[in-house]
Amino acid sequence: MAFAMHINMERCTGCNNCVVACPVNALELCTVDPATTDKIYQVQNGKAISLDVNKALCAGCGVCVEACPYSVIKLVASQAPVAKAAEEGH
Repeated sequence: MAFAMHINMERCTGCNNCVVACPVNALELCTVDPATTDKIYQVQNGKAISLDVNKALCAGCGVCVEACPYSVIKLVASQAPVAKAAEEGH
């Protein structure tokens, strides 16, 4: 992943727009119970508790960012290690 995904769960309402919009199914509004491996969908008082991101699937296309009406997700380009080292004079 050549980018970082920033998720502000305090703003997330659990509307599921980002999950539905993702063309590679990299997002899911749930977590997995470690004891039973059951999926737990957590929305409390109109706020989502957990947005799972499968980083191996995520292509960084930004469709989820555009689909979210609450500006929950941001994609930020990360610098390649070689470019960062060059900037630092290494």
